[in-house]
Amino acid sequence: MTEKTFSGTQAAEIVGITYRRLDYWARTDLVRPSGTDATGSGSRREYTYRDLLELKVIKKLLDAGIKLESIRDVFAYMREYVDTDISSAHLVIDGNSVVLCDGDELIDVLRHGQGVLNVLPMSGVRDEIDKNIISFKPESVSAVVTQRNLAV
Repeated sequence: MTEKTFSGTQAAEIVGITYRRLDYWARTDLVRPSGTDATGSGSRREYTYRDLLELKVIKKLLDAGIKLESIRDVFAYMREYVDTDISSAHLVIDGNSVVLCDGDELIDVLRHGQGVLNVLPMSGVRDEIDKNIISFKPESVSAVVTQRNLAV
């Protein structure tokens, strides 16, 4: 079964950009259509669903104030180093920087993958404390339940 593709006109409409902008992005290699690329005058580009996702991410980054030159850097980095679907990436935008949350790391993609911070998940702290209190003093099970309810 062949993958459903979308014409340039359809892709632009679905993503919410002008055809002219879509054409520019294709000609400058920001997003080349994966279905069928243009091969000369009169030929048509065909975009895949994944292409549409990438185009929408680009539009969202532009709408957030990120410059097109920086977006090119973001995509170059992500295509080379990130295995996941670009539309499922968690990007943190702060002014002119774009940070990728990749597992337990925050990576500044505009500085070519320079690690920024490690993400320290706090989700298990409460359970760990409760478990330690109960093992330390088994009779405090009701106190743990009361404290947990008060903390929420």
